Amino acid sequence: MTAYSDPQTADPDEKTALLHRGLGVGSIVFMVIAAVAPLGAACAVLPLVFALSGNAAAPLYFLSAVVVLCVFAVGFTLMSRRVQNAGAFYSYVQAGLGKMAGAGTASLALVSYYLLLIGLYALLGVSAVAVVEQYLGLTVDWWVPAFAFLVVVALLGYRDIEVSAKVLGVALVLEALVVLVIDIAILAQGGASGFSARPLDPSHAFDGTPGLGLMFAFFAFIGFEATAVFRSEATNPTRTIPRATYIAVALIGTMYAFTSYSIAIGIGPDVAAVSGADPSNVVQNLATRYVGTAMEDTVRILLVTSVFACVLSFHNVVARYQFNLANGKLLPGFLGEVHPKHRAPSSSSVVVTVMSVVVLVLMLLLGLDPITEVYTWFSGAATLGVIALMALTSISVIAFHRRYHADTPLWGSVVAPVLSLIGLGFVLYMIVRNFDLLVGTNAAATAILVALAASFVIGAVVTAVTRARRPDRYAELLDSGA
Repeated sequence: MTAYSDPQTADPDEKTALLHRGLGVGSIVFMVIAAVAPLGAACAVLPLVFALSGNAAAPLYFLSAVVVLCVFAVGFTLMSRRVQNAGAFYSYVQAGLGKMAGAGTASLALVSYYLLLIGLYALLGVSAVAVVEQYLGLTVDWWVPAFAFLVVVALLGYRDIEVSAKVLGVALVLEALVVLVIDIAILAQGGASGFSARPLDPSHAFDGTPGLGLMFAFFAFIGFEATAVFRSEATNPTRTIPRATYIAVALIGTMYAFTSYSIAIGIGPDVAAVSGADPSNVVQNLATRYVGTAMEDTVRILLVTSVFACVLSFHNVVARYQFNLANGKLLPGFLGEVHPKHRAPSSSSVVVTVMSVVVLVLMLLLGLDPITEVYTWFSGAATLGVIALMALTSISVIAFHRRYHADTPLWGSVVAPVLSLIGLGFVLYMIVRNFDLLVGTNAAATAILVALAASFVIGAVVTAVTRARRPDRYAELLDSGA
């Protein structure tokens, strides 16, 4: 069988060369871990894992997620070596399943990341309002700080990515240290009633509603897959991307498992009930109890910087997705231009900013609640979309290697992708089954599921129509991604 040939493997174009910034493993890991917002996840997501699962086994759910995602990363990073394209999901699916599937994947990915970005802006606005009201005594609407931060993100996203990486690095170190200090303080003082192995006991992992706990555990990892999006800016992509992916998954999983265990010990046997009663203040209350009020203040302030870092990361991810889709002829060409001075996809970044403003204004006009509707609905939809993309990628890994590289060792080309597909399929089933609980109502859940499916179908249909009416243009689609 003829080997698959990606146009960039032989002769990288000038845009890719200009975009290249020599980002190392550390810079990419910083960008990715910042995208999952460690402090934000500790304050907002970890308590929900306890509350909704109804048990203390959150550490096991996070460790399970690490196993599934590491197995997924085997095929994912193998494809990053075979298909030298920064489009990640869509380029890998296109290589294995064809252009229509690739275009559908590209459309679904772009919609999913945009939804998450908008949801994060809402969360950022609300988090900032809480700090302003508590420490400055001022009352402002959530959209005021949201748009103020949007301006800062727009400026950083327009410029050199290394500037963004440095900003994210500082924010990440500070919030990781805060989480670590709280964890150590809890364990050093023996928690509420001494150490317990219950949070690590597999026999208790199936108490209550484990599906919901597992669902939110995976939600906390959304963003790790963005390592491949920075391929064009990496020092040595074939080595940097795989290393950054595994390191990111391992660090994220270890941090969440350790922190969730500390939370369980800090609260005691009633961790699920306490978390359910007041999930938004679990970490802040533990900070006060085991460290002091100064640490609680620090947590509240750094929570804002944590979510800001997350917003900036996803802004950069969306800008680069558009950049690659433009060079793959699926979006207007101007989105695929590189700023000659900043050496960044600045035009694409501007469009992300404009789209963010438009959608946020629309949410305001519709009168949607920033947390219970905008953040919850949009982040839930993004979670579902990204896990579906992972499942499609696992299928494409198998198809690609059976078709073009049948001599590749079975572990990376068949066994690992099949195992990850089984794991991701189970998680996907649990999310769809409980999606109404995630977004609030059956009507909203149905609308979001239909919208996500439609985004995939539209991308595939447009490509099919192009193949029928413009075969010359169809031949260029997805064949020049940077």
